[in-house]
This record gives sequence, C-alpha cells and structure tokens, in this order.
Amino acid sequence: MIKRDKVVLITGASSGIGAATAREFAKTGALVILVARNATNLQKVVDEITENGGKAKYYAADVSDYKQVQELAIQVEKEVGIPDILMNNAGKGEWRFIDETPYEEVAETMAVPYFASFYMVKAFLPAMQKRNSGHIVNMTSIAGFIAFAGATAYIASRIAMVGFHNALSADLHGSNIKTSLVYFAKVESDYWQNNPGSEERLPTSQSLIPIISTEKAAKVIVKGIAKGKRKIAAPFMIFVLNFFIKYFPGITRWIMNKTSYKK
Repeated sequence: MIKRDKVVLITGASSGIGAATAREFAKTGALVILVARNATNLQKVVDEITENGGKAKYYAADVSDYKQVQELAIQVEKEVGIPDILMNNAGKGEWRFIDETPYEEVAETMAVPYFASFYMVKAFLPAMQKRNSGHIVNMTSIAGFIAFAGATAYIASRIAMVGFHNALSADLHGSNIKTSLVYFAKVESDYWQNNPGSEERLPTSQSLIPIISTEKAAKVIVKGIAKGKRKIAAPFMIFVLNFFIKYFPGITRWIMNKTSYKK
C-alpha cells in the first residue's frame, strides 16, 4: 500500500502511461509531481487530478538536458522536498530500420529514455541516500528483452534501460533505496499517434499478447510499487514470453524473425 502524502515524481507525465500513472497515484493520497516538456498538457493533467480531490504539481523541463534536470532537482527539493518515488517514464523514438534512421534521431532516441533516466537518478539519488530511503522506478519495454526487425534505435535504447536498471540496482544493493523495472508489450496509448509508422511494425506475434490500456498499465505499476516488486509487467502472456526468452532463446529468436515486419 502507498502511504498517504508520499511524494511521487513522474517524468513523461503529460500524456499516456505517465499521465495515467499520475492519476492513479493521486488516488492513494500521494502528492504527484509531473514532469515533461509540454506545460499545457501538464496543466491539463494537474487540473484533472485536483478537480478529483488529488494533489498534483508540475514542472516543465526537458529531462534529456542535464542542466535542466539539475535545475529541476534544486527547485523540487526547495518547493516540495525529495521524492519518495522517482519514476523514469519519459521515452521517445520512432521505429525504423537502421538505414532509415537519421543520425540525429539515434542520439535523441538514446537520450530519452536512457540519458534522461541517468540524469534524473544522478540529480535526486544523493538526497535519497542521505535520507536513507526512496524507490526508483525505471520504464522500458518488452523490446528490451527480445529484438525484432524494423526498430533498431528504439530497441537499443530499451536494452540500455535494462542495463542501466540492473547496474543501478547493483549499486544500491544493501541500501534502503528500492528499484523496480517496468515493461509491457503493446499499450493502447498516444505513443502510436506521436510516432507515425511505428504501429504497423509490431511483430505479428504481438497478436498472442493482449493489448492493455494506459489505465490498466497504471494500475499494474502502482500496485507493483506498493508491493515492492522488482519487476512489474502485464499481461500474463508477458511472463510466458519471458519464460521462452530465458529457456528457449533460439526458438524465440526464430519466431520473432518469422513474425517481424518486412520492408
């Protein structure tokens, strides 16, 4: 159970899973801090939360810019305090083959989520360590565990998030700061509208995994964090896929190669 008056900071919170998770956390009585670049959309989410009796505040910032992240951390600590839960949810990146991907886009796709998550943790972790408590939640994708064709930079960035999370968890082993890794397959969100051409590149094997809504994803995340789960995922077929990835990697790669998007 999430205790009332916890401070929860969520990046990428102006829409999609981030906004839905902010709304879900607000129901627990937490003070939710929303961070993203789009101030107008952030204000809409904050208004919705407060109109329903929740507590929320937003900061407009580009979390892929470490200078803005440093300024954000100073401002949040001064005005609100150190977050009890830090959720690195911001992410971007269209699905393209390597030859289709502009050079600038490679850096942008790696910057959010990976660099942004690194910057956020670096900015807030010292205060969490001094307080000797906290929970860091990192968002990736099932693409961080199994590759498929047509999304080279995207998949690499999500694998980077898995590596970052594992290394961070090792750093924090034995401390009172918890870590959780969140991942889903297809979530019905505005990501697909914001990244045109990506949805059609989903492997046809995705049909075996039920699509979930952003609201369902948010409930799974909040429930998983409340239980202190190290890995948070849904639906059940994700765990079946994980079993095959772990114990039958050759078969899994064959299936993904057969069902991947072809030019």
